[in-house]
Amino acid sequence: MLEELTAFNANVPIKGIRFYLAEENTFLIVSLRELKVFSSAVMGGKQRRVKFILHHTVGKNYNSDNPAEDLARLAKKMNLGEQVLGLMTAVDVRHTVMSFDTKKGLAVASLCAVGMNNACSIGDIAAHTSMVAPGTISIVVLIDGNMSRVAMVNALITAAEAKTMAVLQSGIRLPDGAPATGTTNDVIVIACTGRGKPYPHAGAATDLGCLIGRTVCRSVTQGINDNVTAIGVDGPLKPAGVVLPN
Repeated sequence: MLEELTAFNANVPIKGIRFYLAEENTFLIVSLRELKVFSSAVMGGKQRRVKFILHHTVGKNYNSDNPAEDLARLAKKMNLGEQVLGLMTAVDVRHTVMSFDTKKGLAVASLCAVGMNNACSIGDIAAHTSMVAPGTISIVVLIDGNMSRVAMVNALITAAEAKTMAVLQSGIRLPDGAPATGTTNDVIVIACTGRGKPYPHAGAATDLGCLIGRTVCRSVTQGINDNVTAIGVDGPLKPAGVVLPN
């Protein structure tokens, strides 16, 4: 049974996009028209065009040899067909946060669910072996515009940079003192409606890149604050840093 997420639907006025919650553990984005996508999604990462993006919460002890197959079974159960991307997280997807912004006719919404238990510092192998609790930063960027393939690659890079900036600005550090830059299994989905004039680029110097960076940074920052509060680190995040427990 699908529950309409009225707050998301009211605050993301992108024509043809709707948001739902299924069985309290699956966040579903539905598009009436095909979305052009570029992603690192667990299921359907090779897809170029989809109508559904699902984000499913699994238990913190979840351990599967093939998460993509598990998500495919869920998509089949939900009768979503083949045009679907699937993401998976140990974070409660009911805590998904969103940032929406517009500029010169462009509209961008960034949605994310953040779990920092599995934080890492990029390039630090020790962080990968010591931080084993489930956690991820899952980001979906919805763009009401027509993007070239190059622009979609630009957009993913811009979103990744914005995510990293938000994590660094949060001040979170690993037990060895290294600054966190993300988690060991972050995922980003770039999806655009294909409407309007073509956008050849989406780097930081473009209006589109500016909107992507701004909305991703806002949503990830809010998600981090919500998650750090939930996992029991006392007080707000401070520039001096919050050390996550082992």
